[in-house]
Order: sequence, then structure tokens, then C-alpha cells
Amino acid sequence: MDSKFTLAQLEAAAARLIEQVGSHRVLAFHGEMGAGKTTFIQAICRSLQVVDATSSPTFSIINQYKTEKGEAVYHMDLYRLRNEQEAVMAGVEDCLHSGSWCLVEWPEKAPGIFPPETLHCYIEASSNNERKLQIKL
Repeated sequence: MDSKFTLAQLEAAAARLIEQVGSHRVLAFHGEMGAGKTTFIQAICRSLQVVDATSSPTFSIINQYKTEKGEAVYHMDLYRLRNEQEAVMAGVEDCLHSGSWCLVEWPEKAPGIFPPETLHCYIEASSNNERKLQIKL
């Protein structure tokens, strides 16, 4: 899936992604600093009807939210981690294999711990304040 969206189209793009992922629950977000990963993940959380306040987990590594139905959604940011061992020690691997929604920024910091069915979402800034989103299994 390839698409482009502006900030005004963010909510619709997030809802469309959730509709199209099927049974996949682990989404790994790749993109440069400032590409919009956290902002897009926050829109996904709204689409999933998360009731908690969402924020960047840059320092906590893992934020856990709850949906209106009481389901867990994990938002992880691996930017500060040095390797897969640190990710495992932080509990990232447990979340990835929990069956819950896992929305992960900077997955390239620990690529070996992701389940094979992970969807990789590539976000990049393009012209006219647009973001380009490409999804790959």
C-alpha cells in the first residue's frame, strides 16, 4: 500500500491503515527524525479508540494505552536503545509477541526481535507538506 496525505488528511489516513492491516497487530514505523511517525501513531491510537492520553515514549521506551474496549495498545520508541539485548531487557519482545496492537518507532534498532508478520510502515516527508506512507510485510 502506498499513499500520500497531508496533516488535514491524517485522521483519514490512519483509519484507512487500520482498516487495511487485517489481522496484523505489529506495525513498525521507519522514517527520519521529524518524518511524522509519532504524530501518525497518535492518529492511529485515536482510530483504535484509545482512551488514554498518548505521548512519545522516547524516554520510557514503552507506553501502554487502553482502548474503549479495554484492549492494550503498546506504543514503543526504540531510538535510545543500542541493540536487541536492550530491547529484550526493556520488555519490547514480550509486547511484540503479546497479540496486542504494537506501534513501534525506530524498529531498525532491534530488527531481529520482530515477528515475521510485522508490517513495516515507511513514512517520509514529501513536497507540499505531504507525507508519503508505504507499507510492506
